[in-house]
Order: sequence, then structure tokens, then C-alpha cells
Amino acid sequence: MNLKTELHQLNNRLEKARRKLNAAHERGDMAMIEKFMDEVQALTKKIDSTKTTVDRQLSKKGADIAKMAFKRPLTKEEQADQGALKKKVRGLVVVHPMTALGKEMGLTEMTGFAHKKF
Repeated sequence: MNLKTELHQLNNRLEKARRKLNAAHERGDMAMIEKFMDEVQALTKKIDSTKTTVDRQLSKKGADIAKMAFKRPLTKEEQADQGALKKKVRGLVVVHPMTALGKEMGLTEMTGFAHKKF
């Protein structure tokens, strides 16, 4: 399963458990309160673990891309016709600054990374 999908499902389960916990508090049902407290703690721990894995993978991908021999910001014309640019420059990786990868790398403009100069 995709980590992003798994994280989304875990967050949904956590929200459901929190709603049930609040309902148990309103009823004063101590057995259910304990059950849902344990479930909330377990889900929170699993979510933190999954987020750490996602961050680690993103950092690794950013480091691999940053190791490429050549990088430069893309012009507006190149951004408009990326298909032709990618055909011309094999192995080109384009990173947008608003994506998670772009934010991780600290980019301020759309940048192309490649093994050879383009």
C-alpha cells in the first residue's frame, strides 16, 4: 500500500476513535474510555512512524536529485513545453517549489536537474 494512502487511512481511523472516545466520556463508560484511549495512543504512534518514513524517503529522493551534475531554473518557454525539453534532455527531473520535494530542497523557482548540461 502507498504510504500516503496508509497515512490517510490511519488519520481517518484516529478521528473515528476520538469521536467514539468523546461519546464514551459523555456516557461515563470507563471500559470504553480505556479501550479508545489505548486505540488513540496506538494509532498516534503508528501515524508518527509512518510520517517519519515518508520524511526519510523524501529526504533521500531530494539528496539523490541534488547529486545530479547539473541544475538550473527553467525559463517560462521551457516550462510551457516540458515535453519537448524532456525529450531533448534524457534523464531530466523537474522539481516545482510548491511540491513537498521542492520545499524539502528549499527551491524558490521551478528547477531542472540532469546528468549533463542542458
